[in-house]
Amino acid sequence: MSLPTEIRADLGRFLATLDASSAIGQGRPGGLCRLALTEADRQMRDLFVQWSNEAGLRVTVDGIGSIFARREGVEDLPPVLLGSHLDTQENGGRFDGIVGVLGALEVVRRLNDLGIATRRPIEIVNWTNEEGARFSPPMVASGCFVGGYDLEWALGLKDAEGTTVGQALDAIGYRGPAAVGGREIDSYFELHIEQGDVLDRTGHEVGIVTHAYASHGILVEYRGETAHTGPWPMARRKNALVAGARLLVAVDDLGWEYAATGGKATAARLSASPNKAGLLSDWAEAVCDVRHQDPEVAELMRVRMSRAVAEAGIRSGCETRILDQWSWGGDIFDAAMVGHVRDAADRLGFRGLELPSQAGHDAYFLAKHVPTAMIFTPCKDGITHNHNEMATPAMLEPGLNVLLHAVTARADRP
Repeated sequence: MSLPTEIRADLGRFLATLDASSAIGQGRPGGLCRLALTEADRQMRDLFVQWSNEAGLRVTVDGIGSIFARREGVEDLPPVLLGSHLDTQENGGRFDGIVGVLGALEVVRRLNDLGIATRRPIEIVNWTNEEGARFSPPMVASGCFVGGYDLEWALGLKDAEGTTVGQALDAIGYRGPAAVGGREIDSYFELHIEQGDVLDRTGHEVGIVTHAYASHGILVEYRGETAHTGPWPMARRKNALVAGARLLVAVDDLGWEYAATGGKATAARLSASPNKAGLLSDWAEAVCDVRHQDPEVAELMRVRMSRAVAEAGIRSGCETRILDQWSWGGDIFDAAMVGHVRDAADRLGFRGLELPSQAGHDAYFLAKHVPTAMIFTPCKDGITHNHNEMATPAMLEPGLNVLLHAVTARADRP
């Protein structure tokens, strides 16, 4: 069924939950530093579980810490899943991911207010470690959920201090008993700030996400040899730090080469050891990625990035090992699901715009296995992964209501 158009979310209640979230794990002024599986993340998880219990939802936690909060349906059918993530970047904002989880909570709260039962269950999810800021790669829990990553491999990922995902889950009490994936899901919706300036710049109120930039990322390890920086001859140096630096500069140059057509390449992270003055580093780890709206161009960029990986190691005299590679994006979103979003925006009278997603999201993994759609809200000037990230109530309200109506239509369809 379609909800009457006069039914809207309780914007004040939704904003109050956002305000409560914004007080947990505060970072730079106005922002958040709520890295995955830290004490701040535990506090936010506990509050989300409390809110879910108060809404009458059945809460379960799986083996990689993702939280599921289920509102039962009239029939025992696969659930409509919706959500995002509550972890942030080190210099993160108050909206990225969080709007998706708390917006999903407002959907079920509003249905509860009205006493509306849906044919299918509705289930909210908070995915663990979407950002990848503490444990690389990103979106690891949703990847495990759909079988894209091995669970034991994911639990063994380490942060900069050597703590594994499994150890961090145990430390905050969120290694749950539920199986990771392996169950039927009807569909997946994700509400998210755009993380770009198109909606804000054009004055559109809702982003109807039709496809995603094709993206390719890589995690590389270089092994060299420590030596004194003074007397050691240049010809004999095996500086792993330099190998990583050569790779990241080459990738950045690649991005500029394709920038005119919308291509992007990111030198995301470089770690090295011992990384001390007076000493050559014998170990380095680099993360980089390339993306383009045209999958064929993105594939060419991927090939050139892979070539740069090898060349950086050879030029620096280091051994090269690829630890992980990932690809996502493309034409992945389900037409019927996108139709639910488009229809809801039209019925509610919002100015919608069809556009691609440029950033990575948990929805990318889900889209490979279940019908999936994303809804974008504008964010001011497109600034994100930054404490200045801003989405005003007026920016959030249209997308929140589109989510309410689209999810209800999907969950209650014949």
